[in-house]
Amino acid sequence: MLSRFFKLAENRTTFGRELAAGLTTFTAMAYILAVNPAILMNGFGVDPAIGSDPTSASFIAVKGALLAATAITAALSTLLMALLTNYPLALAPGMGINAFFAFSICLGAGVPWQQALGMVFVNGCIFLALSLTGVREKIVKSIPYPIKIAITCGIGIFIAFIGLKNSGIIVANPATFVAPGNFNSPPVALALAGIILTAVLVARKVPGAIVVGIGLITVAGLFIPDGLGGTVTAHPAALFSAPPSLAPVFLKLDLSFVADPVALLKILPLILTLLLVDMFDNIGTLIGVTKRAGFLDKQGNLPKAGRALLADSIAAILSSLFGTSTVVSYIESASGVEAGGRTGLTALTVSALMLLALFLTPLILIIPAAATTPALVIVGVFMLQAVTEIDMADFKIAVPAALVIIGIPLTFSIAEGIGFGLITAALLALFTGKPKGFTLVGYIIATIFLFSFFKIFPFHGAGH
Repeated sequence: MLSRFFKLAENRTTFGRELAAGLTTFTAMAYILAVNPAILMNGFGVDPAIGSDPTSASFIAVKGALLAATAITAALSTLLMALLTNYPLALAPGMGINAFFAFSICLGAGVPWQQALGMVFVNGCIFLALSLTGVREKIVKSIPYPIKIAITCGIGIFIAFIGLKNSGIIVANPATFVAPGNFNSPPVALALAGIILTAVLVARKVPGAIVVGIGLITVAGLFIPDGLGGTVTAHPAALFSAPPSLAPVFLKLDLSFVADPVALLKILPLILTLLLVDMFDNIGTLIGVTKRAGFLDKQGNLPKAGRALLADSIAAILSSLFGTSTVVSYIESASGVEAGGRTGLTALTVSALMLLALFLTPLILIIPAAATTPALVIVGVFMLQAVTEIDMADFKIAVPAALVIIGIPLTFSIAEGIGFGLITAALLALFTGKPKGFTLVGYIIATIFLFSFFKIFPFHGAGH
């Protein structure tokens, strides 16, 4: 039944391959189950009723609720994407956007977390309206094909950078911005070994090479000291745990600011920032992952783009209801695509694993950065291979494309990287006497980005 529903034969895939791809995607993005609550607690902890003491009962209860909200919204949103599009795309609360929620909205602007959730709800409703009217799909189509390819490449470098950073292979440096980490550190050395191991497995076409690499490095980490008195892979305290209660955050959003002109005026720029960043992070991820999966047509357009955008619009609304920051399409979905995932069955597998994670959280969270880094780096290499489709001999094409590829990892924002490319492409079209080479919607978007970069309205501080 599942094979027929998800059209596995038509998409030249198998049941086993889809399950392995879903496991790969889930493993690559499982970190969000621990990271999202940790980041959001910086904003929720401002509330005196919750506090910032990690040992207090209120703090523990809210953090547990955020963990449950993260898993449940990821599961429901990913299932929705699977059913509406049959694409192997997974969704979860977005990295960067969660930091914007906690640090810029709650801490920076002093907005209570309940109202911040209300802002996420309003943002989702606007998303939904734009999706139902087809505006978001027109925005996707307005992006020139070479820039779509560049987005794929830029995301590839971006996720490889995230992997290298998370494992300590590269570290911050005040003089050179980044520098090599301590290769003598056991976790760093294990991550480097994992990259080579996974590359060899992929080169030898071992089935499920990426997830096999993750498993082998995780197991090896159980026996390798981390230099701090423990092991690289922590030994789980238990294999199972009861799911934490959602009650502290479920349906706690506050929309009172909508009826208060003064509060609305203060909050409106923040909502606009959320809207723009969410939109272009989602579009960038959607294009990057589906391009690698071979779903874009010859014009670079995505079939069923409207359905995909509708799914993540509804996902944004679900985020606010369950009590977490905005859910977005995840670039880690690319790891599942590389593992052979081509249908919604991959996404359905991720959805099921997210729910199981509520019971297996102690076991899932032992997967170390040393094990996920190889997956992210290898997937980044796969995505970067698309650069050969860009005509770099044509300067008008090369400059915008290069700025996207460079801009995404260096700004740590998919949205702002896209902005660099679109502004440049629009200006080149105007000043080279070929204004019709760029669409009207494209010019409007480029103008919005131009205004945002010069802070005519805020658009900084977030990116997946």
